[in-house]
Amino acid sequence: MIKTENLTRTYGKGEGQVVALKGVDLTINDGEMVAIIGKSGSGKSTLLNLIGGLDVPTEGKIFYNDTEIGKMNDTELSKFRLNNVGFVFQFFDLIPELTAEENILLPSKLAKKNGEQADGLYSALDINDRIKHYPSELSGGQQQRAAIARALINSPDVLLCDEPTGNLDKRSGEEVMSLLKTLNEEQGKTVIIVTHDADIAGQCERIIEISDGHIA
Repeated sequence: MIKTENLTRTYGKGEGQVVALKGVDLTINDGEMVAIIGKSGSGKSTLLNLIGGLDVPTEGKIFYNDTEIGKMNDTELSKFRLNNVGFVFQFFDLIPELTAEENILLPSKLAKKNGEQADGLYSALDINDRIKHYPSELSGGQQQRAAIARALINSPDVLLCDEPTGNLDKRSGEEVMSLLKTLNEEQGKTVIIVTHDADIAGQCERIIEISDGHIA
């Protein structure tokens, strides 16, 4: 499903230039659950952002089902992200002025879809009784469940998760990982998780370690 060839990303110029990724070759198959691990600054979040079309490579190629996303313009990348990728972040990134339901439905409105699977997501994620609440009225676990529902609202094939349990207590983190594994095993979603947590990584089918911009 996802393939990178000689993927390189640099930031800045001259003496201040930082090379975040250095010639990464990687293949992730449809339906895999993969952990990307590495120290802070190793390039793992940069890799996730490139795979998801949030950033573009300095050199190299990224393929999604044989389509090279690195050649897409901004409009094409936006459409790609809306319809193919769901993002789950450490700090939830819910809009505080919107209710949980409004946050969840936002991607479907942007994609001009009707969000018809919303009720099923509310039930599956056990947030039926919280969708009219604002993020400040939700626990961390409830906010992350809402964020996962938002990531799933357009039925993407891939879920990209950047430290999805990093801002949660142990119990909430376990619940979120259980949800992600269920989505992978029962719905066939491809799940890619960036994490510092060895226990989280150990629950995935495959672990990819990034060190100094390379796959170690």
